[in-house]
This record gives sequence, C-alpha cells and structure tokens, in this order.
Amino acid sequence: MPRVRTSPRSTLAEQAPVPAGQGTVDTSYLRTLVGYNARRAALSIIKVFVERMGVYELKVVEFSVLCLVAHNPGITSRQLCAALDVMPPNLVGLVATLERRGLIERRPHPSDGRAVGLHLTADGAELTAKAEHTAVDLEIDATSRLTGSERQTLIRLLQKIYD
Repeated sequence: MPRVRTSPRSTLAEQAPVPAGQGTVDTSYLRTLVGYNARRAALSIIKVFVERMGVYELKVVEFSVLCLVAHNPGITSRQLCAALDVMPPNLVGLVATLERRGLIERRPHPSDGRAVGLHLTADGAELTAKAEHTAVDLEIDATSRLTGSERQTLIRLLQKIYD
C-alpha cells in the first residue's frame, strides 16, 4: 500500500502517494500534535533510561515505585496506584518483585489496621539513591539540546497537561 504524504492543511484529495522506501516521509502533520511529540520525546528518554538503569536491573515503573517509597515511607499500595495511575493487579506483581529482591518491605500501617505501608530496606535505599543520581544524569544527557531553563519549562508545561 502506498504511503501518503500529508501536511496540516492538505485534504485527502491533495495527498500524493510516496512509494515505500523512496525519499523521506512527511511527518509535518504529526509534528503539530502534542501527543505525538510527547511520545517521541518520552521514547528518546526511555531508551537512555533502559540502557543506564540496566546495571540496577530496574524498569521504568520499578524505579518510579522505589522513588515514591523512598520519598514517602509507609506509602500504601492504594496511594502508589493513584500516584502512578497503575491498576492494583499490576502493582501487586511489581511490589512482590521488589520485595523478593530485598529492596522494599511491608510493615503495618500506623493508623490504618487494614493497610500495609511500604518501606525501603537498607539495600533498597542504597540502590534508589544510586538510581536517582543516574536518572538525573541520564535526563540531562537525553535532553542535552535544551538549556537548564528550557528543561524546567518543558517539565512545567508537561505537568500542566496531566495535573
């Protein structure tokens, strides 16, 4: 099937087919979409994240859980689900994996007898501190085309979309 060249103002009748494997692909329309650009940027950063966090054997969501537990000792699974927008059944496996690795532990919640709080172990705290340092470095490297001010503006703008 032929590829179709589009621009933000073209109609289907105006689009010219581009034979597969010839020339460049016109992505101008997609580049006008926030979602497309956010996803492309995320993929670029995640690629570097996966490479650098490999030494810690951490996936993106595992890193996120460890960071939240580190900065919110005693956080409950329900709170983690809400903060990460993760379904409870998916979090159960994540917590179990981190617990088996000796990075987190469950303790009774101090004010809710039905809840369990999550805490980092000593090994978990050490690994999380190293991983957080690595995350700062990798984000600076992955966004090296931005100034520090631009990076902060981008973060603020992205947060305005989902907060």
